[in-house]
Amino acid sequence: MVKAKHPLADVYERPGFMIRRAHQIAEALFAEECIEFNLTTTQHGVLRVASRMPGLDQTGIGRLLGLDKSTVALVVRNLVQRQLLRRLSDEGDFRRHHIELTASGARLLKRVEASVETARQRLISPLSAGEFQTFVALLERIVTAFNEVTRAPIDDRPILEAALRDRKNHLRRKRKEA
Repeated sequence: MVKAKHPLADVYERPGFMIRRAHQIAEALFAEECIEFNLTTTQHGVLRVASRMPGLDQTGIGRLLGLDKSTVALVVRNLVQRQLLRRLSDEGDFRRHHIELTASGARLLKRVEASVETARQRLISPLSAGEFQTFVALLERIVTAFNEVTRAPIDDRPILEAALRDRKNHLRRKRKEA
């Protein structure tokens, strides 16, 4: 017997639909694995950036993660209220705030690490190692080709340069405070 084509096959087979659906699945798996930590994937990303690039400002964090200004502001405000991040005023520009991971934020990142990895492993479990590498390479090609058409393109070049400069200033300030 010949299997009839699904009436919504033209919708279900669209790459955009499949990418959105895969994103929903990735978010759901993360939420299941990390439920005890009350943490979203976006919050986790912001905490990871703050951990690896201390002293970066909100705009820089948003540009590294592809988040628009209002989203990153909301996420940072929430994480500051939870005392996982703190804002430090810029000595030269009081409108600008550097973001720093707190000790509580660092502890949470360490505690959530295994759950994040479990969510990642669950997501990629249907793929062989080779298929996973191919999948990521193809996604990178699409993301790179169309990065600039989004509301919040990822642009790490000036951020990384500024982060190095800001990190030096941040460390200088910390030494003065000590």
